[in-house]
Parts: sequence; C-alpha cells; structure tokens
Amino acid sequence: MSGERVVVVGSGMAATRLVEELVARRTGHHVTVLGDEPHAPYNRILLSAVLEGTHSRAALTLRTAGWYAEQGVDLRLGARVLDVDRDAREVMLVDGTRLGYDRLVLATGSVPTLPPIRGLVRVDGRLHDAVHAFRSLDDCDRLDAAVTSGSTGSTHGAVRRAVVVGGGLLGLQVARALGVRGLAVEVVEGGEHLLRSQVDAKAGAIIARDLRRLGVTVYTGARAVRLDDAGLVLDNGYTLETDLVVLTAGGRPSTALARRAGLTVRRGIVVDDRLRSVADERVHAVGDCAEHGGRTTGFVPPAWEQAALVAAHLAGEDVTYAGTRSVARLRATGLEVAVLGDPQATGGEVVEVTNPVVGSHRRLVVRDGRIVAGTLVGDLSRIGLITQHYDRGTVLGPTEPGLLLMPDRATAAAVPVLPDDAEVCACAGVSAGAVRACASLEEARQTTRATTGCGGCSAAVRLLLAARTAPLEGTPR
Repeated sequence: MSGERVVVVGSGMAATRLVEELVARRTGHHVTVLGDEPHAPYNRILLSAVLEGTHSRAALTLRTAGWYAEQGVDLRLGARVLDVDRDAREVMLVDGTRLGYDRLVLATGSVPTLPPIRGLVRVDGRLHDAVHAFRSLDDCDRLDAAVTSGSTGSTHGAVRRAVVVGGGLLGLQVARALGVRGLAVEVVEGGEHLLRSQVDAKAGAIIARDLRRLGVTVYTGARAVRLDDAGLVLDNGYTLETDLVVLTAGGRPSTALARRAGLTVRRGIVVDDRLRSVADERVHAVGDCAEHGGRTTGFVPPAWEQAALVAAHLAGEDVTYAGTRSVARLRATGLEVAVLGDPQATGGEVVEVTNPVVGSHRRLVVRDGRIVAGTLVGDLSRIGLITQHYDRGTVLGPTEPGLLLMPDRATAAAVPVLPDDAEVCACAGVSAGAVRACASLEEARQTTRATTGCGGCSAAVRLLLAARTAPLEGTPR
C-alpha cells in the first residue's frame, strides 16, 4: 500500500490526528489535505476559551502549515470540494482543480442548522446583524468583535445583554464565556433541563443552579419563536431584550458531499468495521460525519480513535473498529461536568451521590460489576480513575462504585501519585506514565496530544509534570 495517493477532505481535529498517525507510521503515502477554511487546523473545542479570554487565538492551532510542509503533506487551505467522481477516483474543487486519489477519507465534520425562529434571516438571506452562529474560528472572531466593539446593529446601544439559544455543552460554554466578558447572559433551552442529551434532571438542575450563581439566567422548557425589535420572543410569552443572539442549538453530520457521490448515508456516512463506506471500500469516513453501528458521535475521543484506526488500516495493519467509549467534558470557568457513555439510555444498577447544597451530583451506571455510563457534576476529583475503570471494563467489588463517588479531600496532592496506567486525558487516552515521561508541557502536547482536546486535563498534566521535576523532600534547593 506504500506510495498510494490519500486525499483527506476536511482539516479539523479528526483529519489532523489522521495525518499525524500516517506521518508517525512513515507509510510513504502521498497525502493531500483539503481544508474548507483559510486557517491552519485548529481546536474547535477551545473556541469558547478564546472568546472567554483564557486562551489566545494562537493557542488553538493544532499543526502549522509549516509542519505539514516539513512532513511532505500537501495542505491546501480555502479548498472547497465540489464533488467526488468515484469512477475516475477524483476529487473536484470549486476552482476546477481535479485531484486523483487511491484512498479518500471524508472528515467533513458537522454543520449547524438554523432553529425555526422568525426574524433570524433577513430578506436578502443574511443573518440578522445581532445573530451569531458559533461553530468556526471566523464565528468566534465575529462574536468577539461584536462584544468588544459593540457593533451589532442593535437598537439598544452598547452590547450589554446576550441570549444563548441552546442548553447543550456548547451553549453553556458560550454562555459562561460571555458572562466572564461582563455581559448579562440568558440561556434558552427547549428541553425540561440543561444538557438533556447527556444528564438527568437532577444533574441538569444543579448545573442550572451553578449557572445562576455565576450570573447566568436560565429558561428551560421554553423555545424562542421570533426575533424582532423588542427582543427575542419565547413561546411562553416572555420577550427577552437582548443585543446579541448566539445560536448553539442544532447541528448534523456534514454529508452533502457523500450524498452527491452516491455513498450510503443515513444520519451520517455509513461505514463498516474498518470505517470504510459500505458503498465503496476506497472511501473512509471519520469523526462527526461517520455513522458506525447506527450511531454518530460528536466528541473528540471517538474521532481521534477512528482517525488512528484508519491510519493503521492505510498502513496495512489488520485492524477493526468495534465502536468506542465516549467521554464528554464541559469546558467552562466555574462549571465542572463530565459524562461517560450514555447514562440516560444505558441500563444497569445505578449508584448515585447527590449534594445539592454544595452543587455536586455523581451517578454511575454499573452492569455486571463494570461501569458502563456515568455523570459527574461539580466534583471531578475522581474522573481519571473512574474513566480508567470505564475504559478497561474493570470488574469492581460491591462497594467500590460507591467509594469512587465519595469526594477526594486532597485532590491536588493525589494527582501526582496516580499509578502510571491511570488515564489523565480522556480525549487522547493518555496515561499518567506517558505524561511523566515528558520533560515539559510542550513535549506532552506534541508527543501525547494531552491537553489539546477539551482541555479538561490541563491542571492534572501540569501537576504531574511539576511533581516529576520537583526536588525530593530533604534535597537541597
């Protein structure tokens, strides 16, 4: 398989991981990456951190254009793909360029969908000046500029108020970021509680309470139906005066290109156990756009796992994909949420510890002694150990699930003494030992990809590295 032409459509986090894995294997393939956006591949998960001001724009870059050139990879930015000719094995760009391929990998991600709110779109087809999507770096730049300059077209003068439509992970991260920037923020969620796709009503109530404590107003069980000069009108009769409306609800796998190419598409591009299209074995799909076993994912860990598997397959390794674990983290200042698997739909015995006074809710679903799903809100001191058991399918004793949910009184001191095989980065599957083997944070980022996903492991990684380099007790300083 050496020397094949591999064309990757997409330059997001899954595509970047795929290229890294191919480079590491030295397959000799001629790799071309086609990115629709003009920016070097970047971390979408941390866009809200840039908006919040805790990360610089430059910190989002996964790999620079220079790195691709050094590795002999042809990175083409601003290259929009128009069509795929499977008979000729060619990809056609909007500028008329045709690129031949032996293997095609679709990593097209997901696309936002507009909620049915009247007034979002003007007569000329443009979004209302006060309305912002939040999916791309350009979206983040526009929203940041609106917050900074107050240029929204609003009749209310300077930007003081914002409404975030959608109470999912992205919506809460954006709401918190805008709150940190000094805006009065309201969240509108059509479901009965926040994060309804990931957590139960108890956890949702605690998250809503935490947001209110942080100054964010929450409306659940209400839908926005119209945007007019008075503000955003809800179906319960309330009108929310606002200067900005940020849309974070609604998204679907980007499959238009695959449909035009005649590939099998349901919700996503249907793939087999080698992540090949069931209609064409020379076409693979990874990340948000792929559907395996009737399921699509929207998180970094499965996308990276799929990318690594396709790279192994392209290198000639006999590997198969049996589905993946899913670990989602809410990345927002003052909010701590982690979700393992699908705790809402997964059956089993439930072990639960809730303390609404301090704002914590911990719930594990256990089947045959193994953790099969879980929700942790407000206290993530045991997330590394719990994720390790979940990932490995460890058979726990009768009392162990309950003990895992008890708070760790010395979280910071406990991190450096984690066993080497304990997982500290759920996105990249990085162990404490792998982090300890690195001499610096930059080396850990480059060699293990720790901290480059959701960023939730940053504190633990820094503590491990600090403990590695700290002088032993009694050693002269």
